[in-house]
Amino acid sequence: MVYQYTALGDSLTTGFGALPGSGFVPVYRRMSEVALRSFVAYTNLGINGLTTSELEQRVRHHPLFRQSIREADLITISIGGNDLIHAAREASGQSRSSQAVFDRALQESKGHLAAVMSRIYQEKQGASNPWLVRIVGLYNPYPQMAGASDWVQRFNRQLAKYCGRECAFADIYEAFAGHERELLSIDRLHPNGRGYRLIAERLQSLGYSRLLRS
Repeated sequence: MVYQYTALGDSLTTGFGALPGSGFVPVYRRMSEVALRSFVAYTNLGINGLTTSELEQRVRHHPLFRQSIREADLITISIGGNDLIHAAREASGQSRSSQAVFDRALQESKGHLAAVMSRIYQEKQGASNPWLVRIVGLYNPYPQMAGASDWVQRFNRQLAKYCGRECAFADIYEAFAGHERELLSIDRLHPNGRGYRLIAERLQSLGYSRLLRS
């Protein structure tokens, strides 16, 4: 049996900051092949700089995104980091409290995320084969910025709410906290190869039980 894996998301999904083949998507794909004992074909739809709003537009309207979701046995999502980056840049450029900026960004991203998940479930409605969604949580690339850690943890709590029969959440926040030097690339925003492997391992630990029963 051949499994289909669709990766949705931002620069974490593209593997930005690491050598080719070292991003979490190809590493996780190789891990999943071992666990599933079958070939896993994959479509990487990651886009550098993608926000929750832009991902919502693509899963709603882009034919390739919609088809890839329908055909996927396994879906990963990494999103939200650019919403944080935009909010952090806006907050640093004004004198008033950054909390209002972060709060607004969180509310907007929560709405877009809900729309993304709703669209995925709509596309998978009536699917003949079992399928899984794995959501990658956020780490905080701005540990020194007031409000950033709180934003990330609140966003992660929203991600975790989608856990269910088909969906699970890979929490990476604590693993990165305090270990940014070892796990982030030279830009201090994106993971390095070691960081991406950690993400893949967290995804792997969520298992494949529904697919293995097929």
